[in-house]
Amino acid sequence: MSSGGFHVHGPHDHALEHAAHSGHGPAAHADTEEGAHSTATNKIAMFTAVVATVGAIFAYQGGATQANAGLYKNNAAIKKTEASNQWNYYQSKSTKQSLAEMARDLSPSDADKARQQAKVDRYDREKSEIKAEAEKLEADAKRWDEQSDAQMHEHHRWAQATTALQVAIALAAIALLTRKKWLEFGMYGVAAVGLGVGLLAFLHI
Repeated sequence: MSSGGFHVHGPHDHALEHAAHSGHGPAAHADTEEGAHSTATNKIAMFTAVVATVGAIFAYQGGATQANAGLYKNNAAIKKTEASNQWNYYQSKSTKQSLAEMARDLSPSDADKARQQAKVDRYDREKSEIKAEAEKLEADAKRWDEQSDAQMHEHHRWAQATTALQVAIALAAIALLTRKKWLEFGMYGVAAVGLGVGLLAFLHI
């Protein structure tokens, strides 16, 4: 209401001015909510970008360890085949040694006995060398098997970590749509689990 050029403030005018200055009016409240939502959206978007990047690295590591496991298992199979061949060769020498011993025992002359004994001694030396080679190949096969198993264990760790991060990204998308605070906590928690499992894989645990 105006009187003689003066503006007289009523109670409603005072309330509006107070709300405007204090930031608690309807418009200010809407701006505050919009600002908070924008901040939360930016946080979730940044979180999703970081987690997606880390998840891509984890996925690469998982694929690499799986490939290594297959390669090591193939090397183990090759070494086992070579060891088997050596044991077959060893068995062949054993058979020849047995025949030479029989020929020695049945030889009528000392000269024949000496010749057959020389064969027995040669076969015995060859058997020792073949046995050592076969045992070495078996040890190599076992080592490749162990390395393959270790790589597969790491692969499973990387896969678990990648899956957890994918779940975290899905929760982030739902949190962005629903604006549910507990979903934000959930996405952070699942992401932490994924990072923890990824750390175990990195440490070969």
